[in-house]
Amino acid sequence: MTKTIQRFFESRPESVGEARTFTTEALTSWGLLNRGEDVRLCVSELATNAMLHGTAPGRGFLVRLDADDEVVRLEVHDSRRLHPHPRRPCDSDTAGRGLLLVTALADGWGVEDRTPFGKIVWSCFKAPGGTTS
Repeated sequence: MTKTIQRFFESRPESVGEARTFTTEALTSWGLLNRGEDVRLCVSELATNAMLHGTAPGRGFLVRLDADDEVVRLEVHDSRRLHPHPRRPCDSDTAGRGLLLVTALADGWGVEDRTPFGKIVWSCFKAPGGTTS
């Protein structure tokens, strides 16, 4: 049986920490902590990207979690269609590593257009023995 929870966040710096707490509470209540730190770090990165680059003025972002016995799917919905791409930051750069971290920690990630506007950036995390399909 698939479990689903979602929450809307205002586009402000404090919302990133609130999204981490929301994610932790959901995973804890579902008893799915084996990949909890990976999911928490990825929600931080994706929520930060949504806040800084994905939300139009006056808009926020939505975090959605779907989970079953095999996989946890994290989605961050925002209001802009511009798709993010991993960058290749220099050693001295202080930003630009978020999607590299998501790539390293998640078992898969991608971007989908959202109707009527915006996009969904998603990442999947396999449970032990699970698949990302």
